[in-house]
Amino acid sequence: MTDKTFRYELHIRLHDTDAAGRLFFAHLFRHAQDALEAFMEHIGYPIDAMLRDGEILLPLTHAEADYRRPMRHGDRIRVEVRVEDLRRRSFAIGYRFLNEAGEEMATARTIHVLVTDETHVGESLPETLRAGLAGHVMAARTQPTA
Repeated sequence: MTDKTFRYELHIRLHDTDAAGRLFFAHLFRHAQDALEAFMEHIGYPIDAMLRDGEILLPLTHAEADYRRPMRHGDRIRVEVRVEDLRRRSFAIGYRFLNEAGEEMATARTIHVLVTDETHVGESLPETLRAGLAGHVMAARTQPTA
């Protein structure tokens, strides 16, 4: 079986933390966005080029996260990025935040929907984008209950 997970490394910086010295909750989504940008570049769809070209946009329409363990200043974190759902006009990305010991620190999920100009209403994701995403589709993981 081929590993379809894209990996992104990050280091929790002081400016990522709150007064308690733990990752400020909203910064998890900033790191998820950084991982998404690296993943999109990896599959040949860099977000900066999509924004410059303006032909298609993939805005975020839903985001959620679960926090399992605190992440602190100095922690080295691996983000595993996978495509959890791929549809005609949208896709869902799952993120697992793991510490150096491989413990799951947090998970997140974002849903992105294709937006084009009015002349392309009803259009599907471009085939090259669909192929890049399809190469990383994984079944959604069962989330542990809190």
